[in-house]
Amino acid sequence: MGKLVIVGTLAFDAIETPFGKTDKILGGAATYIGLSASQFNVDAAIVSIVGGDFPKEYLDLLSDKNINLSGVEIVENGKTFFWSGKYHNDMNSRDTLATELNTLADFNPVVPEDYRDAEIVMLGNLHPLVQLSVLNQMTVKPKLVILDTMNFWMDCALDDLHTVIKKIDVITINDEEARQLTGEYSLVVAARKIHSMGPKYVVIKKGEHGALLFNNDNVFYAPALPLEEVFDPTGAGDTFAGGFAGYITKTGDTSFENMKNAIIHGSTLASFCVEKFGTERMQNLSKKEVHKRLLQFKQLTQFEIELT
Repeated sequence: MGKLVIVGTLAFDAIETPFGKTDKILGGAATYIGLSASQFNVDAAIVSIVGGDFPKEYLDLLSDKNINLSGVEIVENGKTFFWSGKYHNDMNSRDTLATELNTLADFNPVVPEDYRDAEIVMLGNLHPLVQLSVLNQMTVKPKLVILDTMNFWMDCALDDLHTVIKKIDVITINDEEARQLTGEYSLVVAARKIHSMGPKYVVIKKGEHGALLFNNDNVFYAPALPLEEVFDPTGAGDTFAGGFAGYITKTGDTSFENMKNAIIHGSTLASFCVEKFGTERMQNLSKKEVHKRLLQFKQLTQFEIELT
């Protein structure tokens, strides 16, 4: 069984969508990535930080999924990272109402000794220097390093972001971020530019319109599954990344052909995430449900055509 290191936030979120609103609930990139990757029964460890206000039941939820939490620092007199946001009617855009870094402001990640030889490293959305610090702690060069980032770091830490991008294999960003990072409108041209920065593989997420995978001249597109209900898009991108990383860790195959499968698995798991608020849908997701939806994906994307 392969080892997977997940670096990211364990957090509180307060979310408002056209379908309702929540008080503080479990959130954070590492939470979504971990819950998604746990579907593949891999040996995963989360590296993160929380305050003494982070409920034990949330930590138990993750450890019950066989996620190693020895890399989670608990600052007893500190407060956990908090984010609050409100989604617009189209569910594709949102306003951030509050961001409280709290303990995250002084986060110095420490990768557990047993995981410094992990084959796969998933760098969740954090300051690029934090991501870089994790890579510098690995005693063996990982088979695959996956990085997620966002436009915030492009605005305020672009040089550091370029430094870490040089050292990774896969980058996952959305279409808007790909355009900002490269200054190119065409996603094909943007992906080519990002390749030149370092990553061998570029994954561009397009929300309800699916995801694109680029590797040199190879391109693969996976649609998003049409859903009857979308309650909350929060964490969908992280769930996608967790499914992608979990599948690669399980199979140990980093070829372009296998990454196509990883994209489908990531998209499938993300389709569950949006059906309830926060992590609720992912907490008790069964393998039978996932298998059924994978078959739906297969039917959605397969066709026969006669070329004359």
